[in-house]
Amino acid sequence: MRSVFVLLLLSSAIAFAQQPSSPAQQPGTQQQTVTQPSTKPKHNEEIVVTGTYDPLPLDEVDRDVTVIDIGQTPTLYRDWMDVLRTDPSVDIQQRAPGVQGDLSLRGSTFGQVLVLVNGVRVNDVQTGHHNLDLPIPFESMQRVEVLHGSGSTLYGSDAVAGAVNFITAPAAHNELRIGAGGGNYGTNEQDASISLARGPFGEQAAFTRELSTGFIPDRDYRSLAISSETTVRTRLGLSDVLLAYSDRPFGAADFYGPYNSWERTKGWFAYGQQALGKNTSALFAYRRHSDNFILLRDQPEVYANEHIDESYQAALRRNNDLARNTRVFYGAEGFHDSIDSNNLGHHKRDRGALYGDLDVRALKRFSFAIGAREELFTGGQQDFSPTVSGGYWLSHHVKLKASASHAFRLPTYTDLYYSDPANMGNPNLKPEKAWDYEGGALLTFSSRVSGEFTVFNRRVRDGIDYVRANANEVWQAANLTNINFTGFEAMTHFEATRNQRFDVAYTFLHGAQNALNGLQSKFIFNYPTNAGSATWFGTLPGKLTTRARVQAIQRYQRDVYPLVDFSLTREFRMFHPYVQLTNLTNTGYAEIAGPPPVRMPGRGVIAGLEMVLTKTKQ
Repeated sequence: MRSVFVLLLLSSAIAFAQQPSSPAQQPGTQQQTVTQPSTKPKHNEEIVVTGTYDPLPLDEVDRDVTVIDIGQTPTLYRDWMDVLRTDPSVDIQQRAPGVQGDLSLRGSTFGQVLVLVNGVRVNDVQTGHHNLDLPIPFESMQRVEVLHGSGSTLYGSDAVAGAVNFITAPAAHNELRIGAGGGNYGTNEQDASISLARGPFGEQAAFTRELSTGFIPDRDYRSLAISSETTVRTRLGLSDVLLAYSDRPFGAADFYGPYNSWERTKGWFAYGQQALGKNTSALFAYRRHSDNFILLRDQPEVYANEHIDESYQAALRRNNDLARNTRVFYGAEGFHDSIDSNNLGHHKRDRGALYGDLDVRALKRFSFAIGAREELFTGGQQDFSPTVSGGYWLSHHVKLKASASHAFRLPTYTDLYYSDPANMGNPNLKPEKAWDYEGGALLTFSSRVSGEFTVFNRRVRDGIDYVRANANEVWQAANLTNINFTGFEAMTHFEATRNQRFDVAYTFLHGAQNALNGLQSKFIFNYPTNAGSATWFGTLPGKLTTRARVQAIQRYQRDVYPLVDFSLTREFRMFHPYVQLTNLTNTGYAEIAGPPPVRMPGRGVIAGLEMVLTKTKQ
């Protein structure tokens, strides 16, 4: 019945697409939707590509999406984890700076968030612990977009609590950037990028290297990432090819227990996207990831694992205008992944999907979208993920919006097959299923003051976690019947002057304290019940650009702890010196509770210099 629904939606779209379009909007003209005049303030006109099938102004998106632009002043940020801390609904559970960290949204586990690069999924099929092991250099990124809430109708598996989309910067002009810096804990870093733009051709290549001797023994690391992105515009449309590689060896003391462990990950990533006219596009992507793990660094013969996983994905997507304010999106996608591991064994699986979405939109008045996705897995299993969302402008200053959607997540190979003396996978795990509901309002008080609040509820069935009855038993992967989260998000944006901006945000969470029936949980109850941040972006005398952020985080049944960061840069004609200060209060904290708790570094200082040579197009 569910497959019939998707097929009916697709067939209706194709049938309607054959009808003549309204003269006011020609078929496939995405610019028509994006660039119509707006009565909203200029700062809300940023175009968003995450959580929507069609690029839209941020205030026209009916889902809760956060946009973090880093392209103008990248030296104000440490890395992509530093960027994501801007959003208090995003919980970064780092094991160490620069190498490994888990990502959760609205109290989810790290496996329930989908990570994208330019809209292409890069989640690791071995384990969600490597979802942020991105192969692209930080210097290649332009902005990050965070979709709060289910995204399975758009993206498929893993987007149970949301999706994070890392978007690279296309080559807009000819530019060379070279930078180097150093700081305490034996940290030093080098980076370089070059952009070339000539006519329809664009190329950006980026490189970054960072190493540290570690703030405690066996927390040293080295990180290398290289990427190349080529774009060409032809009569068919835009061609985009991205190639990336990363290599990250690091000391992993206490990461997986009270051991002086060592780990090395490598990543290979490639994708090609091709427009086939105004209405159709095709995509193919490949990801390979290796993980070499040593339990005891000084005794590698005691216990070692080596995992190599591969993923392929392909998609054919199309859209048509049905009327002046109505558009339909539909397509097909295919996925294949496999793993070769001395611990997990040799496994592979395939899945395919059909999706359709009907979008009705009258800018600055109302919007409505209904969509569905049918995904089939190896072995005859399937998932049906519908979604509905809408928005209504009460006035030019107030917009109401709401959505309801279904999501799912396939178990990783570690969830299914991993085993060691302390942990045991479960080959009988079922996919996670969830319903996500949210409602809220976008408020614009003036051209300089705006705000947004959202109330949400997520209900997960067959949630995956590792549980045990007491400390004498091993952790066993299991499906939990009901895991429910209810929460509230609020943010305000205030531009005091043209060069001074303040962002204040807060997230409250109430989780599923009764889901375990007396069992101990390894991952679920590490979520923050309260998280808030206040960020100031400003320009000081002497053309100094600054970013200051104060955070306060309280995790479930743990004490609140503060984090204070400060960054400063000065842009001369060619040279951009910078200073980045982290954990200024020298707070002792652990984002991973353990046992043992995974300690994070104290006060950190990095100073450096970036040289920029730019030639703009004539």
